[in-house]
Amino acid sequence: MKSVDERGGAAKTLLDRDEVEGVLSGAFYTPAEVRPRAKPLPAERPQHYKVICISLYTEDLERLDEMVNALKARGITKANRSALIRHALSQVDLDKVPRGL
Repeated sequence: MKSVDERGGAAKTLLDRDEVEGVLSGAFYTPAEVRPRAKPLPAERPQHYKVICISLYTEDLERLDEMVNALKARGITKANRSALIRHALSQVDLDKVPRGL
């Protein structure tokens, strides 16, 4: 480092050019062909479930939320819409489903 006094004012500290270029070239200005690019690893998607979108009437959704809240009030803290729908699916008897569904 060098100190330079400009016009009799306070001394300024200047960095040596080789020091600056050494730091910057190693960290910021290395050409892309020299600097290997980190490729993001593809996120592994879970194979045991899929996220889907379904439509429900607002009154059905309100009923579903009321049921979830009732389960939570009973101490089933992990109750949620998905869990309740999965449980309901496991209870369906296809022979009892009305024809005009």
